[in-house]
Amino acid sequence: MRWVDFKASVKDFWFEFRRQKGGLLGLALLFLLVFTALAAPYITEPDIPDKWPTYWEGNPTNVPPIWYNYFTNKKLAAHEVLTYNDLRITPEQDLGGGIKYYAIEFDYINQYDLPPKDLIIKNIGVKLTDINSPAQITITLVRPDGQTVELLTTELREGSTFQVAKTGAVVNNVFNWAAEFEDPKALAGRTETIKSTMDVMRVIFAKAQPGILINPEPLHGKYTFLIEIFTFNEGDKIDLTPIVITLTGRTYGIMGTDYMGRDLWAGLVWGTRVSLTVGVSVAVLTVLIGISFGVTSAYLGGWRDEFMQRVNEFVASIPVLPILILLGAAFKGHVTLWTIVFLMVIFYWTGIAKVARSMALQIKEQTYVEAARALGAGTGRIIFKHILPQIMPYAFAAMALNVPGAVLTEASLSFLGLGDPTAVTWGQILYDAQTQSATINGYWWWVIPPGLAIALVALTFVLIGVALDRVLNPRLKRL
Repeated sequence: MRWVDFKASVKDFWFEFRRQKGGLLGLALLFLLVFTALAAPYITEPDIPDKWPTYWEGNPTNVPPIWYNYFTNKKLAAHEVLTYNDLRITPEQDLGGGIKYYAIEFDYINQYDLPPKDLIIKNIGVKLTDINSPAQITITLVRPDGQTVELLTTELREGSTFQVAKTGAVVNNVFNWAAEFEDPKALAGRTETIKSTMDVMRVIFAKAQPGILINPEPLHGKYTFLIEIFTFNEGDKIDLTPIVITLTGRTYGIMGTDYMGRDLWAGLVWGTRVSLTVGVSVAVLTVLIGISFGVTSAYLGGWRDEFMQRVNEFVASIPVLPILILLGAAFKGHVTLWTIVFLMVIFYWTGIAKVARSMALQIKEQTYVEAARALGAGTGRIIFKHILPQIMPYAFAAMALNVPGAVLTEASLSFLGLGDPTAVTWGQILYDAQTQSATINGYWWWVIPPGLAIALVALTFVLIGVALDRVLNPRLKRL
C-alpha cells in the first residue's frame, strides 16, 4: 500500500470513528488510564511496588479518605507528619555538671470531633557514652483551657520510638489527671476497666468536665506539645535533624488505608499498570495466535483443516477458570503475573480462531485470490498479502473487546488468593479486603474503588471495541 493510500485510509477511518460518541468517550478514558499508568511513580511514590507487601509503619490502619469528612457529622482528624523544619527547636543548653538540655515544641490545632489516634515520636539521634546512663525524655501537653498534662517521663536510648496512646505510663498519667474531673462514684470499682478501654487521645483532647473518661466531648483550639530531653554525660550527643513526629489520623489521603496502613490511592494508581499490561498483552497475543491459526486452517483445507479444528475444539472445551484455579493452587498462590498472562493466552485464542477461519474461507474463494494463485503466488504471500489485510479490521475490534475478559480473569484469580501476592493489583486489594472482612466492618473505601476501577477498564475497552466494530464492519455501518 502506498503512503498516500495509507494516509487516506487513516483519514477516512478517523472521520467515521469521530461519529461514534461512545468510541470517543472510550478513547478519552483510555488516554486517562495510560497517563495514570505511566505517571504512577510521580503521582504517588516510585518505590510503591517494593514496599507494598510490607506494613506501612506510621500510617493509620483501616481509616477512610480525608474527603469522608464532607459526608459525616463527626469530623475525623487528618493524618499529619512533622519533621525538623516543622518544629520549634531549642538549641543545646549546658546546665552544668555534664547535664545538657534540649527542647522541641509544636502546636496542634484541634478542629475535629475525633482527634488523632496516636502521637508517635521517632528518629531522635541519640549517642550515649554510657549505655547504663541513658538520656531522659519528658512529653508535656498544654491545652487550650490552660490545663497542663504531663504525658510521659522515661528513658531515652538509641533507636527509641514512643507511641503515646499505647504506652502504659501515659495511660496511667492521663487517667489520674482526668479522674480529678470525674465523680468518684462513677469510677468506683471501675478503674481498671476504664483504663483498659480508654481512648487516651480522645481524653487529652476533651473538655475537662465530668464524663471526660466515659464520654469525652471534644475541646477545640490550640494544643502545644513540649518535648524535653536531658543528657547526663559530657560526651552524650543528641541530633534532632532526623526526628519525625506523626499524628496518626482517623482519615488518610485520597482513598484511605487498609489493615496494613497501605495507601489505597497508591494501590489503585499502580494497579492501573498491571491491569493494562495484563489486559493488552493477553488481548494482542490471543488475537495474533487465533487469527494465524484460523487463517492457516482455512487456507490449507482438507485433512489438515480438520485436524486443526479438532485441536481448536479440544482446547475450547476445557473450562478455563477452573483450570486456572487448579494451576494457581498448584503454584501454591505464588503465580507471577507473566505466568497468568501465559496461561490465559493458551486458552483464550480458540473463539477468535473460529471466526477468523470462517472469514478466511470466504476470502480465499474470491477472484483476486484465485488470480494470485494462478500467477504463482506462494501460500505465505497469499495469506499475508490478500487474506490477513481483510481480517485485520476484525482483529483490532477483537483486541479491544478481549481486554475486559483478561482484566476480569486476573482480578478473579487474585481475589481468590491465587494471583501474585507481591504485585500491586486491584484483585489483590479486593482479596485482602475479603480476608479482613472489610465489607462486614464497613470499610467501603477498601472495596468500592478497586471494583469501580475494574469496571472502568472494562467499560473503556468495550466502548472502543464496539465503536471499532461499527466503523470497520461494513454491515454495521448501515445501522
